[in-house]
Amino acid sequence: MPQIIFLPNEELCPEGLVVEAEKGETVLNVALKNDIGVEHACEKVCACTTCHMIIREGFDSLDESDELEDDMLDKAWGLEPESRLGCQAIITDEDLVVEIPKYTVNMVSENH
Repeated sequence: MPQIIFLPNEELCPEGLVVEAEKGETVLNVALKNDIGVEHACEKVCACTTCHMIIREGFDSLDESDELEDDMLDKAWGLEPESRLGCQAIITDEDLVVEIPKYTVNMVSENH
C-alpha cells in the first residue's frame, strides 16, 4: 500500500502527516479522509485550482495530466513543473511526497 507524506503546511497540517493510501484514490480524497482540509471549491470536478498541490516525490508515477487540468493549473498560484490538482492526481503503487501550497487563488476559504 503506497504512502503519502504530506509536508507541513502552517494552516492545514502544521506537523505534516504520513498516511497509507489506496491505489486508485486521488491525493485530494486521501488528504480529506485524514482531516487535512484542502479547499476544493468545484467539488472535485477539475473546474478550479483550489486543490493545487506540488508532488515533490513520485510525480512521474502519476498519470499525465490532461488538457483540462493543464488549463486549470495555468491559473494556480505558485505553479511549478510538479504541480497537479489534487482531485485529478490518482495514486498508483509508488509513495508520494506532497506539498500543499500556502496560498490559493481563492480570496475566501470555502471551509468544506
